[in-house]
Amino acid sequence: MNGNRDLGINHIVTRKNHTCYGMGLGIMVLDDAYPGFPGDVRNASAFPYPVQYEICKGVDNYTLVWEPDKTPCRDPILQAARSLERMGCRAIAAECGYFAYFQKDVAGSVDVPVFMSSLLQVPFIQQVIGPKKKVGIVCAQKRFLTDTHLINVGIDPDSNIAVAGALDEYYCADFVNLWDPENRPDRPEAYYEKSEDEMIRTCVDFIDSIPGIGALMLECTGMQPFARAVQRATDLPVFSWGTLLDYAYSVVAHRDYYGHV
Repeated sequence: MNGNRDLGINHIVTRKNHTCYGMGLGIMVLDDAYPGFPGDVRNASAFPYPVQYEICKGVDNYTLVWEPDKTPCRDPILQAARSLERMGCRAIAAECGYFAYFQKDVAGSVDVPVFMSSLLQVPFIQQVIGPKKKVGIVCAQKRFLTDTHLINVGIDPDSNIAVAGALDEYYCADFVNLWDPENRPDRPEAYYEKSEDEMIRTCVDFIDSIPGIGALMLECTGMQPFARAVQRATDLPVFSWGTLLDYAYSVVAHRDYYGHV
């Protein structure tokens, strides 16, 4: 990363109307104040590539997830996407899996690849594990994950998936403190070890209750920090925002290969 310059870069030219260069992922975040541990999409410190944030003004957890009418979210989301593209970001992502609702809208409004939801990985996972096993989707709140969310990222709601809600079905208290707009404190807070224990409990109980789960999909941005612990506890393939963002960056900034024959 910090060694010799890339000898393939000898001549530079303005790319479209981008203002910045060497950019990585542009990530739109909710207009909401709550902290994230390293690994959470809204915590920039753990990513090994450049990220650029843009707040979707007026789009918070309540308006995106809880409100049945999501129409007011559309214009601020499109504006954030275009701003990130104008800045020079090579791909656009978001911080909440429920942005799946707007995957098609955003992909149709910009000229860079768009990864609006971790759930985009589900059709791929289905191919990987085969039709006899289920993809276990662990989302924040099951009651708010609609068929529209699924369909807009290419998931057949009647296919081999099972869904669990960490907040509503399994009541992960520290997740409620961060992401439940009706019950969280004025200054949202969480404890890492407690959150990890709650995440493991949720995933293990979920797997025990649904026979045939062959892989886990952690929908929520805040679940990513605990993905490795969940994998140790379940011995299953685990997909998350982290696996999606790593993939997204590799698509737009492919690494070189060094070796020998």
